[in-house]
Amino acid sequence: MVTVRTVVSIAAQSHWPLFQMDVYNAFLQGDLLEEVYMTLPPGLGSQGEHKSKLDYSLFTKRNQKGIVIILVYVDDLLITGNDKGLIQEAKKILNHIFKIKDLGELRYFLGIEFARSAKGILMNQRRYALELISECGLGGGKPTTTPLEQNQKLTSLEYDKVFEPPSDDAKLEDRRVYQRLIGRLLYLAMTRPDISYAVQHLSQFMHAPKKSHYEAALHVIRYIKQQPALGLLMSSRNSGKVTAYCDADWASCLLSRKSVTGFGIKYGDSLISWKSKKQHTVSRSSAEAEYRSMATTVAKLVWL
Repeated sequence: MVTVRTVVSIAAQSHWPLFQMDVYNAFLQGDLLEEVYMTLPPGLGSQGEHKSKLDYSLFTKRNQKGIVIILVYVDDLLITGNDKGLIQEAKKILNHIFKIKDLGELRYFLGIEFARSAKGILMNQRRYALELISECGLGGGKPTTTPLEQNQKLTSLEYDKVFEPPSDDAKLEDRRVYQRLIGRLLYLAMTRPDISYAVQHLSQFMHAPKKSHYEAALHVIRYIKQQPALGLLMSSRNSGKVTAYCDADWASCLLSRKSVTGFGIKYGDSLISWKSKKQHTVSRSSAEAEYRSMATTVAKLVWL
């Protein structure tokens, strides 16, 4: 998804057209008579191929006229570039090899809605959010103004074994209900960085959720209900700069005392990458936690 957001932000700033194509019967193209490797053996690859080594779903073709970019996700293709002739040529080649349906300008891709204006390209998951609200039975519920309740500390069953748990905070009988809900929230977070920390925090308890965890997840849904169409604007303002911000929440995990890394990366005015994640090791000072956060952010910047 970072690659998708990056390509869309480049297209928005460069005023490139964006098209979507769909492969008919992607899994029925024919019988495989040769050996198929899940990991390609060393040395395999054609000369002059233009597949990104950092993201194997990203393909490019460049010549004196310009560049065309193709993003592939199973049977969905996103195509952009600065030369319409190259784009049409790429479409023709793809259609010659596979039977492909041209869906025209980008409107709906991977469950994300796209809307273009002079200000840029808006990405949101309004339809998905409304379905989630309805499925949880919160259509008539009261919206909340924050993803989590202020100063709320959620604990695991392991923590409760050491410290006495609240009497009414029992383990959920069917954890699959909670796991499915968190899975759907993780998918919604692709265009909602405002719920990133809350969903990351709640996903830690998927193996043994409690009643308080489920109620906190429903609280996130009520927050989404306030603005279900909220999303990301890939701005058309072109600065060409990549900017990163990072922070750390020192020793915030009550059980392990690990810190939480948070970062956000922008291309121009467009937010293209972010993360909220518990660090792998314990930091013995807030400065150490901050340096670990910076190291994670720099690694992502190098990849970008």
